[in-house]
Amino acid sequence: MEIEKIAQILIYYIHAPMGGVALLAGGVALIVKKGNRTHKKAGLIFYYAMLISALTAFIISIMPNHESPFLFSVGMFSTYFLLGGYRSLKFRNKTHNVFIDKLIAVTMVITGLIMIIYPIIFHERVDVVLLIFGLVGISFGIRDIRLFQNKHKLREKWLTLHVGKMTGGYIASITAFFVVNQFLPYLFNWLLPGVIGSVYISYWIKKLNRKN
Repeated sequence: MEIEKIAQILIYYIHAPMGGVALLAGGVALIVKKGNRTHKKAGLIFYYAMLISALTAFIISIMPNHESPFLFSVGMFSTYFLLGGYRSLKFRNKTHNVFIDKLIAVTMVITGLIMIIYPIIFHERVDVVLLIFGLVGISFGIRDIRLFQNKHKLREKWLTLHVGKMTGGYIASITAFFVVNQFLPYLFNWLLPGVIGSVYISYWIKKLNRKN
């Protein structure tokens, strides 16, 4: 089978449909009461659908004639937020081993560095998209590595980490959807989902902190 046909199959039969399912399920998980049966089921559907969509984004972004720093970055961040958000549920357990979580964070830092350095070495230029996403990824990875050193604090913050990272994964998917379809003037497609998502995350984190 030709590479282009494989790319088309990945885009139209896996990446896009799974992304659509993730958008719908993630939206349901965000608006229903947290912790109830609907929230858990919708969240699980969102997790697996978005993970499949993000992983196929990685593959598509490095295929001939489909190379895309943006798609690679979205796939990376979506995967990182999803894994982190899902695994944060395990932080409630005092005996939870954070080795895998540290490994994910270190991978994020290394990937961020590669994203910045790769175009400079091989193309002798700075890729703005990869530079921005790379720096953000490095900062997230380092922050998490530091947090994993304090298991007591980790147990206290498991719920805020879960809400923040799962919502972060949803923001990444919404941003990709807006940028690809250009619903708004160029810059707004990049910024608006992040601004609205940040307000939502801040609201819930403050609410959870007050409750604690």
